Amino acid sequence: MRKLLIGFMVILVIAAGFYFRSRVMHGPIGVAYAGNRDVTLWSTTAQVREPVATLKYGERLEILQRSQDQVQVRTAAKVVGWTEESDLLSADVWEKGRDLDARAATSPIEARGHTHAISNLHVDPGRDSPRIEQLSKTTPLDLYARAVVDAPAPAASAQNAATNAGPPEAAPPEAKKEDWWLVRAHLQDQTAVSGWILGRFVDLDVPAPLPDYASTADMRIVAWFELSRVADPSGAAKPQYLLVGSRGPEGQSCDFSLMRVYTWGAQKQRYETAYVESDLCGKLPVKVTQAAGPRGDVTFAFEDSGHGAAQTRTYVMHQTVVRRVKDAGSTPAQRRNAHG
Repeated sequence: MRKLLIGFMVILVIAAGFYFRSRVMHGPIGVAYAGNRDVTLWSTTAQVREPVATLKYGERLEILQRSQDQVQVRTAAKVVGWTEESDLLSADVWEKGRDLDARAATSPIEARGHTHAISNLHVDPGRDSPRIEQLSKTTPLDLYARAVVDAPAPAASAQNAATNAGPPEAAPPEAKKEDWWLVRAHLQDQTAVSGWILGRFVDLDVPAPLPDYASTADMRIVAWFELSRVADPSGAAKPQYLLVGSRGPEGQSCDFSLMRVYTWGAQKQRYETAYVESDLCGKLPVKVTQAAGPRGDVTFAFEDSGHGAAQTRTYVMHQTVVRRVKDAGSTPAQRRNAHG
């Protein structure tokens, strides 16, 4: 009996050693990052379980093993637990997200807005791209760059196309396009994250009275820029704006096709349309160079391909007068001084 008990103890020690070696000493099989706010680690994958830790977004984790859609991870504090794989970001996605952060940090802001619904940030423009973060409603956004991709075909349309295919020579319908924006989202915990968001989930925070003027001009606003400020008899400094946009639906190849400059008329106490162009195929970013002094000139420039080959258009604003800086091969620009 004693020998049997000793043998049992030896087997138990060996089994415990193997368990310790495989669970603690064995290296991780990969690296991941917490992909949501307040990710919970659980003691087991069973229905009866206890929370062992709460992770913050971006926390680095070592992957120990996988079981279906569950992943066992180890934190930097050596806490081990299980979580949903959908709550994690792969190392590749995390690095792409950091690259987007670096790009946003060195890019000019083209517009500002906020989400009007729960929205996903992606590593690339497109609904099938991996998700970086899910944003809550009314999350503030800085907008940097626009991209156009094919919208997914409606399920019913795709099924009809497969079952009721026309003759071989019939051309398929052109895919619908949709706008995506590279943004930096400012989260409630005072952190920020960058990624691509579907444009229709963004409401632009356009300063008044620009939305009214854009509506009158049948313009869908894409971006706006404060060019300068002028003194007003009331004592306030009134901003003067450059507004760019397009007509028609989203998904157009040009970032913008219309441009307006609005200047403040102190005598009549309202904005006036100081400059108009309506035949552009402009590409963001619009680069604005502020005046060196209070009475200096402001310049702005962007790439345009509305007349064939892409060229840089440069404009100078002197007080309330805007003119295009002509270059070789340029076409006369349309100028307008009228009330907005």
